[in-house]
Amino acid sequence: MTAPHTAIRVSEIFGPTIQGEGMLIGLPTVFVRTGGCDYRCSWCDSLYAVDSRFRHEWEMMSTDALWQKVVALSGGRPVMVSLSGGNPAVQPLGALLDRGHREGYRFALETQGSVARNWFAELDVLVLSPKPPSSEMATDWAAFDACVEAARGRPQIALKLVVFEDTDYAYARDAAARYPRLPVYLQPGNHTPPRPGDENAPIDMDGVMKRMEWLVEEVTRDRWFDARVLPQLHVLLWGNKRGV
Repeated sequence: MTAPHTAIRVSEIFGPTIQGEGMLIGLPTVFVRTGGCDYRCSWCDSLYAVDSRFRHEWEMMSTDALWQKVVALSGGRPVMVSLSGGNPAVQPLGALLDRGHREGYRFALETQGSVARNWFAELDVLVLSPKPPSSEMATDWAAFDACVEAARGRPQIALKLVVFEDTDYAYARDAAARYPRLPVYLQPGNHTPPRPGDENAPIDMDGVMKRMEWLVEEVTRDRWFDARVLPQLHVLLWGNKRGV
């Protein structure tokens, strides 16, 4: 377990609001977005938490300081805490999980599956989101397998795949076939993500919804009845706005 005094690199903490995507969509949640990532996806919608150019906006926080912020936001009432990034797996979060669980909170973490941590087994929900060809990143399936193994079957585990085009859809089919026991959530990609610092950037909502419709048609045509197609609910409600 990670020592309580170990610093965690934090991009932002906000909420409670609803979880906007994946298996926990609609659930009231406090978000802890860590800073730093080992990927550079071409369509990243949180570059401010990824690129080291923005590290001056990040804060090094102790587990205690971070936890006090979560408790203040939730009013001391246990709520789901979403650990995101960047890639939150590169941060020392084990002690945070231990602290929160003692107070009745639950934790979900989303990662691309490139870095495995022993404390994955202490999560309540682990969302593995390997990045498709449109991201211009290559998936290391051995590292991904290590993430699944690190969870040791304790948290709920799900696959979440972003789909922009045909090659992404084929990748999603292949990824799901690799892990037939894991539930699959498909999400149409947002091709108009905001630049860092421009949360009012216009979004091509019509284009996003057309991609959603196309994705539904693909799934039903292929009789892929195990997959769930879901939008980014926060995008539908607030566009590219941060902290919601």
